[in-house]
Amino acid sequence: MMEKPEIQALPQIADRMTFIYLEHCKLNRQDGAITVADEKGVTNIPSGMISVLLLGPGTDISHRAMELIGDAGISICWVGEKGVRYYAGGRPLTHSSRLLLRQAELVVNQRKHLDVVRKMYMMRFPDEDVSKLTLQQLRGREGSRIRRVYRNASKEWGVPWNGREYDPDDFTASDRVNQALSAAHSCLYGLAHAVICTMGCSPALGFVHVGHECSFVYDIADLYKADITIPIAFEIAARDTEDLPRAVRHRVRDEMTAQHLLEKMVRDIKALLALDEPAGEEKIMYLWDNKQNTVDFGKQYRQGEES
Repeated sequence: MMEKPEIQALPQIADRMTFIYLEHCKLNRQDGAITVADEKGVTNIPSGMISVLLLGPGTDISHRAMELIGDAGISICWVGEKGVRYYAGGRPLTHSSRLLLRQAELVVNQRKHLDVVRKMYMMRFPDEDVSKLTLQQLRGREGSRIRRVYRNASKEWGVPWNGREYDPDDFTASDRVNQALSAAHSCLYGLAHAVICTMGCSPALGFVHVGHECSFVYDIADLYKADITIPIAFEIAARDTEDLPRAVRHRVRDEMTAQHLLEKMVRDIKALLALDEPAGEEKIMYLWDNKQNTVDFGKQYRQGEES
């Protein structure tokens, strides 16, 4: 039987592949590799080279494979096709809580919280200097931008637009374009949720949105709606298609893949939380200290000893 690898023996995250998406296959284990079997044959993926596995429809995974995934520190998520839904997730891809602690620090500090909100709004206006605007002015500028995006999409595709109206409990109660928007945004939320969880952040600790278990998911997804989901929703609503939600999901899936949105989300989250990558090896566990913040763990302290 293969022994569980030591954490130090595993490749650094920077040396690993990024996200691997799999669907319609059987996952098993052969020594230190994940075996992926489908109609084309069997592929071996070394566990030490994987950082995140996204399991899509039709995947079947064995207990032995999950054992190796846990031992190797691989993050795993069960998602919809191409990540358009987030169903469940396992451990994040890092043993460190640095990113989560940084997120919490920024959320609870009002000045730092405002800085992140400003960054999120400024991402929408890359060609303008909006650094001097108040939060209320930024919110108004963003509202005007989104209304303009809706008007332009409506004109381009010849789809009447009377505003965003929908019933969360009754999908069919709204018109075609609002149904398409709901379906498209749901896909975006799914991918954002998966990325946030695999990075070790909290979906609940939002900045623009607060109070909901998916507040940060909505924050991140909102960064990309004007470029991806809103135009696609009007495009599909203009077509004579019977299964509108399915058509929207497939179109959003393909566009997110084409734009490498998953990788972009990872970069944007790191930029928003302003957490620099550690240089060299980093300790991932300390003892909390009310005076020094942290002290080394794994040693015996004498009474009155400061460090």
